[in-house]
This record gives sequence, structure tokens and C-alpha cells, in this order.
Amino acid sequence: MTGDGTNTYILGHKDLCVIDPGPDDDSHLSCLLDHVQSHGSLRMILVTHSHLDHSPLARKLAEQTGAAILAFGDSLAGRSRQMEVLARSGLAGGGEGVDATFRPDRTLGDGSSIPLAQEQIRAIWTPGHFGNHLCFAWRGAIFSGDHVMGWSSTFVSPPDGDLGAYMRSLDKLAAQTPRRLYPGHGAPVDDPDARIAELRSHRLMREHAILSELTQGAHTIPQLVAKIYTEIPDTLHHAAGRNVYAHLLDLHQRGLVKSHPTPCPDAVFMLAENGC
Repeated sequence: MTGDGTNTYILGHKDLCVIDPGPDDDSHLSCLLDHVQSHGSLRMILVTHSHLDHSPLARKLAEQTGAAILAFGDSLAGRSRQMEVLARSGLAGGGEGVDATFRPDRTLGDGSSIPLAQEQIRAIWTPGHFGNHLCFAWRGAIFSGDHVMGWSSTFVSPPDGDLGAYMRSLDKLAAQTPRRLYPGHGAPVDDPDARIAELRSHRLMREHAILSELTQGAHTIPQLVAKIYTEIPDTLHHAAGRNVYAHLLDLHQRGLVKSHPTPCPDAVFMLAENGC
């Protein structure tokens, strides 16, 4: 799920900022502390979102350095009402796993400005992969967390993931016209406009494929996965099913599909009367 691992970024000179300390790994903590101690003082720790591969090391790093942890909120922050209802019904997300104990020292709103020496880092709320997901803009570039990566599409798994929010956040990020993206996993993205457009197109293609199958009649999620994801092994069908479910929830919210019973993972889905 994380490719070569999680990218931790260190910004600044003397006054330093860390973005996404990463998982609870003592060897990684030691490397971070060595760099900070030899280059300056750590002023703040920014967390894009609280999945287990991004946030758990933040507290240990804060305790060692005295730096404050800044993020949008805890692991329940930023959920839509639809996703809150699903979570209360017992649905849990998948993927990298949730850091349920994560608590920032200071919360950041959309557009919050964070001073670093004589410069400013700007927080951009980009829910979709996770409700509390933030991107951080600095010097014309954006640290995009798991919202946009060059090597892979983003995993969207309800109730932590919300496809409608993800698509809106793609548009929001594109409107920033960044010169480069630094993702949470993988290499920098040197053509952000093209990559964001590619990810949007990919999601619209999946949506079209789901609607096309539903024109043939009602389907369960496993049936849709078997017909749409013909190029992947069976071992990946569960993850694919989470993505299909995210699409179906978005289509249901938009009035394009209906389900029996309510749109739960075990429901049967069909086109609504105004579907296509």
C-alpha cells in the first residue's frame, strides 16, 4: 500500500519543520533527530493525515524536540455526514490503518498560514483519501500527502475515504497551479496539472464502467469487481471492492444509483430511475 515507504520531508534552515514523521520506527526517529540536531531546531511537526504510515512517530518526535504537532484534527475530523452514518453502523476503513490515538497539539483550518522563519507554509484541506487530510503549500510547491501520487492512484475506502470529497479536492489542488508535488510516497510529480487530470480521468472511467454494468441489471459489489477489474489477481479484489463501494456511495449520493437495502457493502445496487 505504501510503495517504497513513507516520505518524510524536512523544511527550512536552522528553524526546521518536519512533514509526516512516518510510522512508529525507532531507527527512523534516530535519523530525524540526528539531522535536526546537526542543522538547527525543530519548530513544528506537520501531519498530512493520521494513517499509521504517516502520523504515529509525531508524538515521540515532539517529546524529544519540544516541537508542536499541527494537523487538521484527530482521526474522526473532517468526515462528511454520510460517512459518519456509515461509521456509526460499524463500517471500518481499510488500507494503511488508522492512527486512532492521534491528537495534534494545534489544529489547522483550510487556508491556515504557518510561519517558518521569514516564510509561510499554507495548509490546504483536501479530504477524500482521509477526512483530516491536509496538503501543504510552500515556495510554489505542494506536499500532497496521499492525495496525489505519481506512482499510484489513491486508495479511497469508506468511511475514512470519501470519493465525492476526493474529486472536489482534486479540483481544489489543481486550482493552486503548483509547480511540483511532493507526495507521501514515491518520487516528486513534475507535471502536476497532467497528473491531476489523469487521476480525475481514471476515476471517471471507473464510474462509467460501473454505470455501464448496472445498465445490464442489479449487481453486488463482488459481481461488479469481477466484471470491471479483469486485469488484477483475485487477492486484490477486496481492495478493489472498497474502491467500487466508494464510487457507489458517491453515485447514490448524487441520485444516480439506488440499493437494497441501504447502500451497505452487502447491498444490491441498481440504476435509479434517473440513472443513465
